[in-house]
Amino acid sequence: MENIIRIAVQKSGRLSDDSLSLIKECGIKFYNGTGKLKSTSTNFPIEFLFLRDDDIPGYVADGVADLGIVGENELVEKDKDVDVLKKLGFSKCRLSLAIPKGEEYPGIAYFDGKNIATSYPKILGDYLKSKNINAEIHEISGSVEIAPSIGLAEGICDIVSSGSTLMMNGLKEVEQIFKSEAVLISNKSMGQEKRAIVDKLLFRMNAVQTGKSNKYVLLNAPNKSLDKIISLIPGMRSPTILPLAEEGWSSVHSVLSEDQFWENIEELRAAGAEGILVVPIEKMVL
Repeated sequence: MENIIRIAVQKSGRLSDDSLSLIKECGIKFYNGTGKLKSTSTNFPIEFLFLRDDDIPGYVADGVADLGIVGENELVEKDKDVDVLKKLGFSKCRLSLAIPKGEEYPGIAYFDGKNIATSYPKILGDYLKSKNINAEIHEISGSVEIAPSIGLAEGICDIVSSGSTLMMNGLKEVEQIFKSEAVLISNKSMGQEKRAIVDKLLFRMNAVQTGKSNKYVLLNAPNKSLDKIISLIPGMRSPTILPLAEEGWSSVHSVLSEDQFWENIEELRAAGAEGILVVPIEKMVL
């Protein structure tokens, strides 16, 4: 069907929760009951496939799904021919090498000639090759952390978020080899009608992300300092300037990056800005 797109999403787990939250924030309604493997939106031309995360790159590459939300770690590991449309900013983690806590770690040369257990043999193999390290890679799925304690390997390479799982299994992180976050991927052979729908979805996602990373800033400023203050809070296009009842003063309204605002707040005060308010933006359409 050319008038509807299919998007593959992890069926359970944190990536699933964050992906579905983003889609709901885009105003797209759907039902995803427990155990449901497919769902269709009631107000947007999109159908959801709930899959294992490591199957998503293949489904998208083969055209079974038009889009997919997946971690970069799975995308690089599966090495499928898809387009990355957008980094989504959530489900951030890292792929790291870890060894038993009691072991001394002199550097990456530690792994030369060692056995390493991992669920990511491609990423690990590429990294070791780049460092001229010859190690034996044991590919296993699940419970990678147990490998050193049962004598299967001297070290592991696995996904790390907080590091608590490593600590509980008597391991320590020694090398970070890959950073990952959720990305939106697409099939390369979509027709024009489907691409038009994807553009609408991207528009909504961009609006949601912009709303999260930006703030609405209001302040009062002396007219003599307006040029300086405008240079400090340029806004998405330019600030809105409104004259106040008090002569010589104006109200300045702007939407800008939260990080940019906090970096410049002292300079704003020094320029005479008063009554500064920072207001969260729930949603914003560009």
